[in-house]
Amino acid sequence: MGNEKSEISDASDKPLDAKRTFLCVVDETQELHQALRYACRRARSTGGRVALLYVIEPVEYQHWMAVGHLMAEERREQAEEMLQVVSSVVQKLSGSTPVVYIREGTVTDQLMQLLATEKELSILVMGAAAGSDQPGRIVNHVLKRLGKLPIPLTIVPGNLSDAEIDAIS
Repeated sequence: MGNEKSEISDASDKPLDAKRTFLCVVDETQELHQALRYACRRARSTGGRVALLYVIEPVEYQHWMAVGHLMAEERREQAEEMLQVVSSVVQKLSGSTPVVYIREGTVTDQLMQLLATEKELSILVMGAAAGSDQPGRIVNHVLKRLGKLPIPLTIVPGNLSDAEIDAIS
């Protein structure tokens, strides 16, 4: 045989040494803590990174345009402040700076659009609401579309302690 070279690649044409990117949706829910901790620990242990998606929901108050713009600016500032705090937690837990996405629209639509367009995302990590019969609005939405997701989904129970998450990640 000659000097033939064979390259191994997976079906997505990503290089085998590409870093895994764990996506978390940043919101005001309590289960964000569990999902974020799990994603950070997995990123650290696999040499991967964490991506954060924050969606600014549309302003419902549209009677006066100036008031609507002011409310939108306030929401953007709140998003940036929250992402600074969450990014510092990610930096501390994962050892690397997260990729940050800020989108405007509905959370479910923007999440699905991001998953469809950003090919470097590897795993969607979400937290399930603790103490409820339902895992949460966004998780419910994603579960209904599970067969259409372009990446795997990890759901972290919202009742897990930090020690329990650390033990499994």
